[in-house]
Amino acid sequence: MKLRLRCVAALVLLPALAAAQYLEEFEKRVTEFTLANGMHFIVAERHQAPVVSFHAYVNAGAVNDPNGKTGLAHMFEHMIGKGTIEVGTRNWPEEKKALERVEAIYDELEMERRKGKQADAGRIEALEKELQAAMKKANSYVVQNEFPRVVEQNGGVGFNAGTGMDSTQYFYSLPANRVELWFLLQSEWFLQPVYREFYKERDVVREERRMRIESSPQGKLYEAFLGAAFIAHPYKTAIGWASDIEHLRAKDAAWFHKTYYVPSNITIAIVGDVDPGRMRELAEKYYGRIPAGPPPPPVITVEPEQYGERRVTVESPAQPMLMIGYKRPNQTDPDDPVFDVLSGVLASGRTGMIYKELVRDKKIALAAGSAAAFPAGKYPTLFLLYAVPNVGHTVEENEKALYDIIERLKKEKVDEETLKRVKTKVRAGVIRGLDSNPGLASQLAFYHAAYGDWRMLFKTIDIIDRVTADDIQRVVRKYFVPKHRTVAYHVKPTAEAGEEGAK
Repeated sequence: MKLRLRCVAALVLLPALAAAQYLEEFEKRVTEFTLANGMHFIVAERHQAPVVSFHAYVNAGAVNDPNGKTGLAHMFEHMIGKGTIEVGTRNWPEEKKALERVEAIYDELEMERRKGKQADAGRIEALEKELQAAMKKANSYVVQNEFPRVVEQNGGVGFNAGTGMDSTQYFYSLPANRVELWFLLQSEWFLQPVYREFYKERDVVREERRMRIESSPQGKLYEAFLGAAFIAHPYKTAIGWASDIEHLRAKDAAWFHKTYYVPSNITIAIVGDVDPGRMRELAEKYYGRIPAGPPPPPVITVEPEQYGERRVTVESPAQPMLMIGYKRPNQTDPDDPVFDVLSGVLASGRTGMIYKELVRDKKIALAAGSAAAFPAGKYPTLFLLYAVPNVGHTVEENEKALYDIIERLKKEKVDEETLKRVKTKVRAGVIRGLDSNPGLASQLAFYHAAYGDWRMLFKTIDIIDRVTADDIQRVVRKYFVPKHRTVAYHVKPTAEAGEEGAK
């Protein structure tokens, strides 16, 4: 259970009530239904303002990328802004023909390239030129950014999407008198997405990797860290490999859509000034036309047990960073809330043990913290500790200091005052998000997809309250052991290190 995702709408009005008591009241304002095709809807009424937030949660993300096609889930998500057969085109019938021509030439080009040494270089060159010309013609039919512009012209705000390890999410808000527009636009895209400007957008995704990983010391470390921690499970791939991204095809994206965007794999939450009956009518009208499909194939690769510490270094002249990960179970494990509370004990702002010792007292770190589940939580994952050494101090100093804290937690129980403070911060974090329709919509969708019931959003508070100092000590002793540890950190480039040694 991820603390950053807690959002319980009216606890701000009734803070003295237990979560269970409030849940009973909140349920009166929630309508839940599933269409015949399997798509699930959660509608929460909040009539304080004439606005509505929509959140579509697709239970598929980067972990579902096929081998050799990493980055595909992210690439498909980028297609949302390109529009539909009605929006974003000057002439769809002609554009459709042009797009088909692009794919046909690309197929020929790939077949010739696969011949290796026997390939005809002249034919490859000719096909490459023909492909560029075909793309140019297809792109000539495009009305740039028309899809998001239609949303904005109708008062829409927050139009966005995001691909994570475990999911892909699409969301924005509209005035209450424009809700049918969302049903029309989003359902049309889910029904038959258009791979308009696919290869132009592929370059954008490739550039994102360049900026976030290849040009970033922290990004390079993040990628190396995951690659060392996970040798089999798809969590090992940070953002998609450059060579894979550069070869993604529109037909790959179409396969991903057909396989993973089946209605039964999508949860939609609607929060705001709405009539639940009307929402169901619109859902039936627009989303009911999407055909059902077979359940997507599960991720069957299980990360094998780790039998010894793994260490990896990344050369960088920039400010060094240290990352330490311990293997832990997934978010549905009974110990999941214990990891959440432990993260609060270690890194709850300026009162966390890590900050106080490494940053405030010893001053050996500029920043330090933890994450209860990294990089995601649907599958067995990592508990992360990190530190950025202060000037004049080393990665080794920080690593030792973090281990000292962990060993202390194995020997000494967390005091009740600290536990109480952490749990209070959890509640405060909940309350801070209460007035946000988008936040509530995202959490309702997440909890339904992750736990099979949005009510876990409320039950989490009681579960967190039941975590004890004994639980924390037991979990630290069980999981925070060297053989289940992966360590990654920056070192100075070899040439610079050699020069320093010579001095």
